[in-house]
Amino acid sequence: MQHFSISPLEIVTSAYRHNGLIWTMIRRDIAGRYRGSSLGMLWSLFNPILMLVIYTFVFSVVFKARWSSEGESKEQFALMLFAGLIFFNLFAECISRAPNLILGNVNYVKKVVFPLEVLPWITLGAALFHFFISLLVWLAACLLLTGKLYLTTLLLPAVMLPLLLISLGLTWLLASLGVFLRDVAQIVGVIVSVMMFISPIFYPVTALPEAYQGILQANPLTPTIEGARKIMFLGEMPDWHQLGMLSLLSLIICWLGFAWFQKTRKGFADVL
Repeated sequence: MQHFSISPLEIVTSAYRHNGLIWTMIRRDIAGRYRGSSLGMLWSLFNPILMLVIYTFVFSVVFKARWSSEGESKEQFALMLFAGLIFFNLFAECISRAPNLILGNVNYVKKVVFPLEVLPWITLGAALFHFFISLLVWLAACLLLTGKLYLTTLLLPAVMLPLLLISLGLTWLLASLGVFLRDVAQIVGVIVSVMMFISPIFYPVTALPEAYQGILQANPLTPTIEGARKIMFLGEMPDWHQLGMLSLLSLIICWLGFAWFQKTRKGFADVL
């Protein structure tokens, strides 16, 4: 029987061995999403702009929400909101697609020898493509509305690392669970919707009573969203100690998800 390594190093070495396949399938995934539409990949640009306008209108005009009480403009509120939203969308895209990742690629399980462990990399790569489009929209809007960009924005990859590792680990875990428990996709859909409102996207953590702030702090999205706003919008340095601890914890979560996937993948063909 074929052995599938659960070593943490296998996460990196497998991605390196199959990097050509991963890049090809990421491009195919992105192109397939817009195939047949009149505007094609331009939708990946229009969607974040449209969402920025809609959310800004709803929360700053209809609900008259504010991030702070210091004479904040609607434009500043929009930038703060969108800075959180693009990170949530990255996480949500990975997690939402995860339960059907194996179910939607049955041929790879049954008919050919295929490195199934690379599928979450492909999902993450496609999500990162849309993230970078949204990030470019944010940077352009920030420069246009405030007239400045901070050099600390270059630290964004370091701030994002814990979220990327957690997204990968959860994608491996949910991709496996989705094979054996078909209700996982529905459960994940509900959880993602709830997480949107218990993440500091539309409001800061400090807007909640202290008794409830712990709930937001336990959310894996919170450190990334708060840290990204700090370096992108305020020009402040991240908390390196917190970032180091989060990265270590995220690496453990990533490995646990990968190990679960590798241990259970032998049963995929029997169930499918």
